[in-house]
Amino acid sequence: MAAAPDTDEPKRPTRPTRSTYRHGDLRNALIKAGVELAREGGPEAVVLRAATRHAGVVPNAAYRHFADRGALLHAVSQAAMARVARTMEAEQAALPPATDAKEAARARFRAVGTGYLRFAQEEPGLFRAAFHVPGDMSHAADDDAAGSGGTPFELLGAALDDLVETGALPEDRRPGAEFLAWSAVHGLAVLLIDGPLRGLHPTQAHDAGRHVIDMIERGI
Repeated sequence: MAAAPDTDEPKRPTRPTRSTYRHGDLRNALIKAGVELAREGGPEAVVLRAATRHAGVVPNAAYRHFADRGALLHAVSQAAMARVARTMEAEQAALPPATDAKEAARARFRAVGTGYLRFAQEEPGLFRAAFHVPGDMSHAADDDAAGSGGTPFELLGAALDDLVETGALPEDRRPGAEFLAWSAVHGLAVLLIDGPLRGLHPTQAHDAGRHVIDMIERGI
Protein backbone atom coordinates (compact mmCIF):
# COMPACT_ATOMS: atom_id res chain seq x y z
CA MET A 1 0.00 0.00 0.00
CA ALA A 2 1.31 3.41 -0.92
CA ALA A 3 2.10 5.70 1.95
CA ALA A 4 -0.38 8.52 2.49
CA PRO A 5 0.92 11.84 1.21
CA ASP A 6 2.26 14.17 3.83
CA THR A 7 -0.36 16.96 4.02
CA ASP A 8 1.21 18.85 6.91
CA GLU A 9 2.41 22.13 5.40
CA PRO A 10 4.78 24.29 7.38
CA LYS A 11 2.76 26.85 9.32
CA ARG A 12 3.37 30.49 8.59
CA PRO A 13 4.36 32.52 11.61
CA THR A 14 1.41 34.39 13.09
CA ARG A 15 1.75 38.14 12.71
CA PRO A 16 1.46 39.78 16.10
CA THR A 17 -1.63 41.90 16.63
CA ARG A 18 -0.81 45.56 16.33
CA SER A 19 -1.31 47.23 19.68
CA THR A 20 -0.50 50.76 18.60
CA TYR A 21 -2.02 53.25 16.17
CA ARG A 22 -0.60 53.74 12.74
CA HIS A 23 1.27 56.98 12.27
CA GLY A 24 -1.59 58.61 10.37
CA ASP A 25 -4.01 58.00 13.23
CA LEU A 26 -1.74 58.92 16.10
CA ARG A 27 -2.48 62.64 16.38
CA ASN A 28 -6.23 62.09 16.60
CA ALA A 29 -5.74 59.14 18.95
CA LEU A 30 -3.72 61.33 21.32
CA ILE A 31 -6.32 64.11 21.21
CA LYS A 32 -9.07 61.58 21.93
CA ALA A 33 -7.05 60.24 24.84
CA GLY A 34 -6.46 63.78 26.09
CA VAL A 35 -10.19 64.53 25.93
CA GLU A 36 -10.90 61.51 28.13
CA LEU A 37 -8.22 62.59 30.58
CA ALA A 38 -9.72 66.10 30.69
CA ARG A 39 -13.19 64.67 31.23
CA GLU A 40 -11.96 62.84 34.30
CA GLY A 41 -9.61 65.44 35.75
CA GLY A 42 -9.78 68.73 33.87
CA PRO A 43 -6.86 70.34 32.04
CA GLU A 44 -4.37 69.41 34.77
CA ALA A 45 -4.86 65.72 33.93
CA VAL A 46 -3.80 66.18 30.28
CA VAL A 47 -0.17 65.07 30.19
CA LEU A 48 1.74 63.48 27.32
CA ARG A 49 2.75 60.30 29.14
CA ALA A 50 -0.82 59.53 30.23
CA ALA A 51 -2.15 60.29 26.74
CA THR A 52 0.34 57.96 25.06
CA ARG A 53 -0.50 55.24 27.56
CA HIS A 54 -4.20 55.61 26.73
CA ALA A 55 -3.40 55.58 23.01
CA GLY A 56 -1.20 52.49 23.31
CA VAL A 57 2.06 54.00 22.09
CA VAL A 58 5.44 54.71 23.63
CA PRO A 59 5.82 58.19 25.20
CA ASN A 60 8.30 59.44 22.60
CA ALA A 61 5.77 58.83 19.81
CA ALA A 62 3.75 61.85 20.95
CA TYR A 63 6.52 64.22 19.94
CA ARG A 64 5.93 63.44 16.27
CA HIS A 65 2.74 65.49 16.54
CA PHE A 66 3.01 67.64 19.68
CA ALA A 67 6.09 69.58 20.66
CA ASP A 68 5.18 69.51 24.34
CA ARG A 69 2.33 69.15 26.81
CA GLY A 70 1.10 72.64 26.03
CA ALA A 71 0.57 71.76 22.38
CA LEU A 72 -1.46 68.68 23.27
CA LEU A 73 -3.47 70.61 25.85
CA HIS A 74 -4.28 73.27 23.26
CA ALA A 75 -5.57 70.62 20.85
CA VAL A 76 -7.66 69.08 23.61
CA SER A 77 -8.98 72.52 24.52
CA GLN A 78 -10.10 73.07 20.93
CA ALA A 79 -11.77 69.65 20.82
CA ALA A 80 -13.58 70.38 24.08
CA MET A 81 -14.67 73.77 22.73
CA ALA A 82 -16.18 72.02 19.72
CA ARG A 83 -18.21 69.88 22.10
CA VAL A 84 -19.48 73.01 23.84
CA ALA A 85 -20.57 74.30 20.42
CA ARG A 86 -22.37 71.06 19.55
CA THR A 87 -24.27 71.16 22.85
CA MET A 88 -25.35 74.73 22.12
CA GLU A 89 -26.45 73.70 18.62
CA ALA A 90 -28.41 70.76 20.04
CA GLU A 91 -30.18 73.15 22.43
CA GLN A 92 -31.17 75.32 19.48
CA ALA A 93 -32.25 72.34 17.39
CA ALA A 94 -34.57 71.16 20.18
CA LEU A 95 -36.55 74.42 20.17
CA PRO A 96 -40.20 74.10 19.16
CA PRO A 97 -41.22 75.80 15.90
CA ALA A 98 -42.06 79.49 16.25
CA THR A 99 -44.06 81.59 13.82
CA ASP A 100 -42.99 84.98 15.20
CA ALA A 101 -39.50 85.89 13.91
CA LYS A 102 -38.60 87.98 16.96
CA GLU A 103 -39.61 85.28 19.39
CA ALA A 104 -37.74 82.68 17.37
CA ALA A 105 -34.59 84.81 17.45
CA ARG A 106 -34.93 85.33 21.19
CA ALA A 107 -35.35 81.59 21.72
CA ARG A 108 -32.23 80.84 19.67
CA PHE A 109 -30.29 83.43 21.67
CA ARG A 110 -31.44 81.96 24.97
CA ALA A 111 -30.58 78.45 23.78
CA VAL A 112 -26.98 79.55 23.26
CA GLY A 113 -26.78 80.39 26.95
CA THR A 114 -28.71 77.40 28.27
CA GLY A 115 -26.66 75.01 26.14
CA TYR A 116 -23.45 76.57 27.43
CA LEU A 117 -24.57 76.22 31.04
CA ARG A 118 -25.80 72.67 30.48
CA PHE A 119 -22.44 71.58 29.10
CA ALA A 120 -20.59 73.15 32.03
CA GLN A 121 -22.69 71.23 34.54
CA GLU A 122 -22.73 67.93 32.65
CA GLU A 123 -19.06 67.96 31.61
CA PRO A 124 -17.17 70.12 34.13
CA GLY A 125 -13.77 68.60 33.33
CA LEU A 126 -14.14 69.26 29.61
CA PHE A 127 -15.59 72.70 30.27
CA ARG A 128 -12.52 73.64 32.31
CA ALA A 129 -10.27 72.29 29.55
CA ALA A 130 -12.20 74.13 26.85
CA PHE A 131 -11.30 77.48 28.38
CA HIS A 132 -7.73 76.61 29.28
CA VAL A 133 -6.64 78.59 26.22
CA PRO A 134 -4.10 81.23 25.14
CA GLY A 135 -4.72 84.67 26.54
CA ASP A 136 -6.36 86.20 23.48
CA MET A 137 -9.11 85.60 20.93
CA SER A 138 -6.82 84.31 18.17
CA HIS A 139 -8.29 80.79 18.29
CA ALA A 140 -11.95 81.67 18.93
CA ALA A 141 -12.86 81.04 15.29
CA ASP A 142 -10.67 77.99 14.54
CA ASP A 143 -12.42 75.12 12.76
CA ASP A 144 -11.07 72.73 15.40
CA ALA A 145 -13.18 74.54 18.00
CA ALA A 146 -16.39 74.53 15.95
CA GLY A 147 -19.50 72.42 15.87
CA SER A 148 -21.43 72.11 12.63
CA GLY A 149 -22.27 75.82 12.56
CA GLY A 150 -19.37 77.54 14.26
CA THR A 151 -17.48 77.93 17.50
CA PRO A 152 -19.30 78.90 20.72
CA PHE A 153 -18.24 82.52 20.19
CA GLU A 154 -19.47 82.46 16.58
CA LEU A 155 -22.78 80.89 17.58
CA LEU A 156 -23.31 83.64 20.14
CA GLY A 157 -22.48 86.29 17.54
CA ALA A 158 -24.89 84.75 15.03
CA ALA A 159 -27.67 84.68 17.63
CA LEU A 160 -27.13 88.37 18.40
CA ASP A 161 -27.11 89.20 14.70
CA ASP A 162 -30.45 87.40 14.38
CA LEU A 163 -31.85 89.59 17.14
CA VAL A 164 -30.82 92.68 15.18
CA GLU A 165 -32.15 91.36 11.85
CA THR A 166 -35.56 90.58 13.34
CA GLY A 167 -35.77 93.91 15.16
CA ALA A 168 -35.55 92.34 18.62
CA LEU A 169 -32.31 94.22 19.34
CA PRO A 170 -31.59 97.78 18.20
CA GLU A 171 -28.61 97.86 15.86
CA ASP A 172 -26.81 100.51 17.92
CA ARG A 173 -26.78 98.14 20.91
CA ARG A 174 -25.22 95.26 19.00
CA PRO A 175 -21.49 96.24 19.16
CA GLY A 176 -19.76 94.42 22.00
CA ALA A 177 -22.92 92.64 23.15
CA GLU A 178 -21.25 89.24 22.81
CA PHE A 179 -18.71 90.15 25.50
CA LEU A 180 -21.43 91.18 27.96
CA ALA A 181 -23.46 88.04 27.32
CA TRP A 182 -20.47 85.68 27.37
CA SER A 183 -19.04 87.16 30.57
CA ALA A 184 -22.31 86.86 32.47
CA VAL A 185 -23.09 83.28 31.42
CA HIS A 186 -19.51 82.09 31.83
CA GLY A 187 -19.33 83.64 35.28
CA LEU A 188 -22.43 81.74 36.37
CA ALA A 189 -21.07 78.51 34.86
CA VAL A 190 -17.85 78.81 36.88
CA LEU A 191 -19.77 79.59 40.07
CA LEU A 192 -21.93 76.51 39.51
CA ILE A 193 -19.10 74.04 38.94
CA ASP A 194 -16.21 75.51 40.96
CA GLY A 195 -17.62 78.23 43.18
CA PRO A 196 -20.03 78.66 46.06
CA LEU A 197 -23.05 77.87 43.86
CA ARG A 198 -21.93 74.31 43.15
CA GLY A 199 -24.18 73.02 45.93
CA LEU A 200 -27.37 74.39 44.39
CA HIS A 201 -30.18 71.96 43.66
CA PRO A 202 -30.51 71.40 39.87
CA THR A 203 -33.82 73.27 39.87
CA GLN A 204 -32.18 76.26 41.55
CA ALA A 205 -29.27 76.13 39.11
CA HIS A 206 -31.70 76.06 36.20
CA ASP A 207 -33.60 79.04 37.59
CA ALA A 208 -30.34 80.95 38.13
CA GLY A 209 -29.43 80.40 34.49
CA ARG A 210 -32.83 81.59 33.32
CA HIS A 211 -32.60 84.73 35.43
CA VAL A 212 -29.09 85.55 34.21
CA ILE A 213 -30.20 85.20 30.58
CA ASP A 214 -33.24 87.39 31.37
CA MET A 215 -30.85 89.98 32.78
CA ILE A 216 -28.66 89.82 29.66
CA GLU A 217 -31.68 90.29 27.39
CA ARG A 218 -32.72 93.39 29.33
CA GLY A 219 -29.17 94.73 29.44
CA ILE A 220 -28.12 94.48 25.82
